[in-house]
Amino acid sequence: MTSVSTKEAQWFHTSLGQYMLAREQTHFDEMVSDVFGFNALQVGMPEHDFLRASRIPLRCRVAPAAAASLRAQYGHLPIATASADLVLLPHVLEFSDNPHRILREVERVLVPEGHVIICGFNPWSLWGVRKARSADEFPWSASFINLPRMKDWLSLLGFEIAAGKLCCYVPPVNQERWLKRFNFMEAMGDRWWPFGGAIYFLQAVKRVPGMRVIIPAWRDRVQPKKKLAVVPQKSIECSRTETHEQHHRDLHRRGVQR
Repeated sequence: MTSVSTKEAQWFHTSLGQYMLAREQTHFDEMVSDVFGFNALQVGMPEHDFLRASRIPLRCRVAPAAAASLRAQYGHLPIATASADLVLLPHVLEFSDNPHRILREVERVLVPEGHVIICGFNPWSLWGVRKARSADEFPWSASFINLPRMKDWLSLLGFEIAAGKLCCYVPPVNQERWLKRFNFMEAMGDRWWPFGGAIYFLQAVKRVPGMRVIIPAWRDRVQPKKKLAVVPQKSIECSRTETHEQHHRDLHRRGVQR
């Protein structure tokens, strides 16, 4: 996205660009306000503060451009592993040659149960049809990534989809008066054509299965004590009887010997 930064700035000042930014800002404000933590990152589009409604105290915008508070490449973030609670990716993946690398970096820097919010262009929309006619112009030159593919990528990295939204159902016209006339399509699109919005938002949570390895303590195991065998004891009367009989046998034996 850095190679088209001038064209990007020009397009965002058009009527259609301002229309898109206004709706994206509204959705970002709603989604980031419910995420809590200590560190939040906005990767891409540093000219626009999509973290303004966040309650996280430390917020940083990362991009190779000079307007960013931290200058870095998207695929090589100078951020410690498991240190960010929230990461925003506004229109970064579709303008990257290696979106998988960026997602892996986001997964690395997020803490367990951390959130990532992705904003991208939906190819299954009226704006996707416009892309086929103006593939060399910004933003139609981007590689639009459909929602099922994006969900598959996130699932492979251990993310769980928590929420999703779409917006910008109007045709991609660049005149403000026509955008106002087609504004009724926003309400109708959410109800009758929910998959046809030009911009989608995906909020995913990094899941890390927890486990505790239990190792048997062989050395500390106590050997069971041997039980004492019970010795049967004869009763006193039986003992006296046997003694008396033995005495008679001895006397009889002596008499025979004489």
